[in-house]
Amino acid sequence: MKKTTKKIVKKYAKKAAKTTVKHSQKSPDISQPSQPVGTLNNEQKKAVSHSGGPLLIIAGAGTGKTKTLVHRVAWLIGQGIEPSRILLLTFTRRAAFEMLYRVDDVLQQQARQKTSFVDHRSIWGGTFHAVATRLLRMYGNAIKLPRDFTILDRGDSEGLIGTIRAEMKLDKAALKFPKKGTCMTIYSLHANSRVPVKTLVDQRFPWLKSHTAKLVQLFDTYEKRKLNAATLDYDDLLIYWLKLLENKEVVKKITDRFDHVLVDEYQDTNVVQSDILRLLCPKGKGLTVVGDDAQSIYSFRAATIRNILDFPKQFSGTTVVTLEQNYRSTPTILKTTNQVIDIAKERYTKNLRSDQEPDVKPILFRCYDDNMQVQFVVSEILHLKKQGIPFKNQAVLFRASHHSLLLETELARKKILFHKHGGLKFVESAHLKDLISFLRFAENQRDETAAVRSLSLLSGIGEKKALVLAQDFVAAEDFAQGLVKWKKWKPPKSTGNMWTKFLKLFEELTSGSLSLERQIALTLKFYTPILEDKYDEHKTRLADLEQLREIALKFKDRTEMLTDLTLDPPSSTEELPNRNRKQADDYLTLSTIHSAKGLEWNSVFVINVSDGFIPSDKATDTEGVEEELRLFYVAITRAQQHLYICSPKCFFSNFNSWSNDDGYRDLSRFIDHKVKKTLQEKK
Repeated sequence: MKKTTKKIVKKYAKKAAKTTVKHSQKSPDISQPSQPVGTLNNEQKKAVSHSGGPLLIIAGAGTGKTKTLVHRVAWLIGQGIEPSRILLLTFTRRAAFEMLYRVDDVLQQQARQKTSFVDHRSIWGGTFHAVATRLLRMYGNAIKLPRDFTILDRGDSEGLIGTIRAEMKLDKAALKFPKKGTCMTIYSLHANSRVPVKTLVDQRFPWLKSHTAKLVQLFDTYEKRKLNAATLDYDDLLIYWLKLLENKEVVKKITDRFDHVLVDEYQDTNVVQSDILRLLCPKGKGLTVVGDDAQSIYSFRAATIRNILDFPKQFSGTTVVTLEQNYRSTPTILKTTNQVIDIAKERYTKNLRSDQEPDVKPILFRCYDDNMQVQFVVSEILHLKKQGIPFKNQAVLFRASHHSLLLETELARKKILFHKHGGLKFVESAHLKDLISFLRFAENQRDETAAVRSLSLLSGIGEKKALVLAQDFVAAEDFAQGLVKWKKWKPPKSTGNMWTKFLKLFEELTSGSLSLERQIALTLKFYTPILEDKYDEHKTRLADLEQLREIALKFKDRTEMLTDLTLDPPSSTEELPNRNRKQADDYLTLSTIHSAKGLEWNSVFVINVSDGFIPSDKATDTEGVEEELRLFYVAITRAQQHLYICSPKCFFSNFNSWSNDDGYRDLSRFIDHKVKKTLQEKK
């Protein structure tokens, strides 16, 4: 049975609250078309003007989710809510920035219509992790968390886990103990799902059952080392925010700050985030969440679809508003997407519709092998280009990053430029992490991970000696004594004068007298000879590092920059400020489906839509297959005008996900007979 949630929006409240925004003379009348909110459809208006209890907005793909959320924030301000008493939680910094920018635009429109302008900048807007960091800086002392903590990114966390794993002698090949990356994955799932390690291993990593006791010991040591070093990892930020809200002395101070909490992409939240919201908004008072259960695709990060499906149960009196008017895709594409998601066993029922003119049916290309698939995709891409659709308005989507390797070879041969999404983020590259480690160590001298990375970059100093030096420094009575210890240490001959130069740099970085830009310049000067010796293509890497000077101009200090780069790093140099960068050429987008979520293109190709790829052969249970269905739905809802679904029968590329069969694959089970009727089949 499909679970259908249908609720009628409660009638508008009698009148706006008596309290008015400072300098405001008049609240916007939502019924008047002359107001900006008049551009909303009826479903959006119901959501924007809701004034009862907790509100759940089920926003189908392309239905104007962001527009609705933006107008709700502006409407609340118009009703007299102080901007500083509104908390807007998103999943990316870019989403938060875009929403606040658009709120500002709506408020300015209201001001032009003789409604006094209200500055939105006091709104608390940002990602869950950024807001957590801000609150922990303010109230962390109440739970014995030092204010000057630094934050480990995923690579740093894996490094620390790896160090402890080696210290526990679990790195011996004969033990077959999981690698540091796998250990970190298990730990992160444990932290975000609140499922005990033993249960988690039994359910999701049964082949590691014999290592459960050692994993628990490893994680306990990892947590102690982080705390002793005044460092938190990405997952800790949410855990400690929850601890703040569980503290009787602090919870009232935090909850009293906000009258309204609005959450974007609620289908991507985990158990800890749900618990945070329950404590932040008792009984759902002032709580608005927006999301689409059909786009819940991040269980590998411990996100759970149960949060959005069970929201009305968790918060009694919830009003559910469903947005079904699609502004992205043609009716012919929506017929396909609606039919695909109809396969789901449990969901909020919605039927996306469009006012656009019907267009060509999406194409199903069933071919012999992956080579024929590549030839077809490239041919169609070039054909669309001739029809006036630039490469930038086209995208090829796939389940896993390595699925595009054959296509990349052909695109290069045809000299078609492309950008690929779904790989390492910019600051996760080794040379960026090297440079940032010096700044992080200067910021927090207890940060063992940063200390070991920066010190071991010096010739003649290995990781073990770097750890000893870092621990000696921390063990000293104070900073000055720690520096004296280091100055007395005699480095090996191979280190040369680099140790003296490092000490000078360290003193300058910790002096507190240098601007952030100057700190980066000095660090870069010190690091450049190390870079040239350690890496090939050092000129290209050096150009990347120069971008940090531009980045520094955005931040008031080192703490803010390090926090920001860790919580929401730019994915490539394209996202970095550079006054000298020329306009990029026309290029095609290649992307994993996960990385494509939230984006859209005129023309979309989804490749390898064959069983074993979509759904992945790693999805072995009902929940896994259901999420794979939602992933496919996300892929096909990215298309505006043209949608191509490609399904080879045989695969001769070297895909790691193969089993020991002959490479034959059936058409994806998600293309059933009902879905097929909505497609135009080509062979």
